[in-house]
Amino acid sequence: MPGRSSASPPGKADGREIRFTEVTRSTRADFENLFEQPGAPKYCWCMAWRHLPSREHVHNDEKKRAMMAIVDAGTPVGILAHLDGKTVGWCSVAPRQAYRRLSRQQDDSEADIWSIVCFYVPRALRGAGLAAALLDAAINHAFAEGASTIEAYPVDQASPSYSFMGFRDMFAARGFHEIGMAGSRRHVMRLER
Repeated sequence: MPGRSSASPPGKADGREIRFTEVTRSTRADFENLFEQPGAPKYCWCMAWRHLPSREHVHNDEKKRAMMAIVDAGTPVGILAHLDGKTVGWCSVAPRQAYRRLSRQQDDSEADIWSIVCFYVPRALRGAGLAAALLDAAINHAFAEGASTIEAYPVDQASPSYSFMGFRDMFAARGFHEIGMAGSRRHVMRLER
């Protein structure tokens, strides 16, 4: 549904109201503007865990085109956070089959699993509760879209890498339980409805 707001109620960051929207054809300009800001992950365009024909030497503009093609095809890719009329955050949440294999123990015969694989909050807004609000909205969004299980791959706070996937404690506080590891740093965690 183009341009619709998330099924979740507005969140709060530093006491201010946050609005959430799904990235669709009609909201993709907000997504593009967020990712094109200084410091944003335009080197990735959130394609790290998505299917690309060749992962080697793919230029940023090719990643952007690939992501925009996914959006234009109507495939769920994630949600945006809006604060004071500006797009201020991103969470990649989509059906697990929209991503490449996320862990060794992944059972592709399981149905209705959605994955949360990435967050982006501009540096100036970090520490204000925006990532937690995005996680709450992503959970609500996935369940509203038919997920029976939400899977995530966060790291411990002290991890030297993969912090964009979120921190384990933030997921545990919302009832996610660990079912294994994906590599040496990423915890595989699940929340069932």
